[in-house]
Amino acid sequence: MYKLRDDLAIIHTVDFFTPIVDDPYMFGRIAAANALSDVYAMGGTPLAAMNIVCFPSKQMDISVLRDVLRGGLDTLREADTVLAGGHTVSDPELKYGLAVTGTVHPDRVLANRGARAGDALVLTKPIGTGIVNTALKRDIASAAAVDRVTRSMATLNRRAAELLEGATVHACTDVTGFGLIGHAAGMIVESDVGLVIRAAAVPLFPEALEYGRMGLVPGGLHRNRAFREALVTVDPSVPGEVVDVLYDPQTSGGLLIAVPTDQAGDLVVRMRAGGVPDAAVVGEVVAEHAGRIVVA
Repeated sequence: MYKLRDDLAIIHTVDFFTPIVDDPYMFGRIAAANALSDVYAMGGTPLAAMNIVCFPSKQMDISVLRDVLRGGLDTLREADTVLAGGHTVSDPELKYGLAVTGTVHPDRVLANRGARAGDALVLTKPIGTGIVNTALKRDIASAAAVDRVTRSMATLNRRAAELLEGATVHACTDVTGFGLIGHAAGMIVESDVGLVIRAAAVPLFPEALEYGRMGLVPGGLHRNRAFREALVTVDPSVPGEVVDVLYDPQTSGGLLIAVPTDQAGDLVVRMRAGGVPDAAVVGEVVAEHAGRIVVA
């Protein structure tokens, strides 16, 4: 974020990655939604974006690139964001994403730290995309599971961010590659508060549990666990496959929001009625075990 004047700051963010679904058009939509997400998570409004493309022109037909870019453009249109150009290089592996510029009032920036004891944690999308996408790569995922996960990843966090208007947001982050536990830990590390995550309350894709039991988990899940498990205490009653999903790296995941407990219920009701059907209270911020997470 760069402050231009007392009432205006700009947000710069960039994200791109390799395909996670087989459909080039949906890959473009997902990559664009993912790149825009950081702007929404900071309370900002995206204004313009530039394509970032690596394309294997000798291995893939140009029609694949057209479909990827069309998907990205359609998502930008949905976000009322202008495509201002971009840059393409030849590369052995397809990659796509966006550099995004947005604006925000400096006094209304949402930070990923600042959660307070007594806050509730609200999550706006189901988790488990990494596990389902791993099953897809191995030709095991069902068409229904792939469709559900793809639609979720392609959904902008715009509506969820808009519905935060009027709420007292103490912290907000989008849940992406570090998984739910990793991004939750980022809210409280080196702070004077801890978190309790209610595993049974976390919305997740049911197929992620099934595929997780089969061992179809991405390498990023193991890295996420190794990085944060020293901060985490898991109740023995929580099934292992559920814990796996909590560490699962997400693509274009939802927002994780810390708001006062007395506002959380109304916020979830408002979100579900306003087009964010999976919003749920998934835990709370506590004064005990500062800097640690209890999964109960």
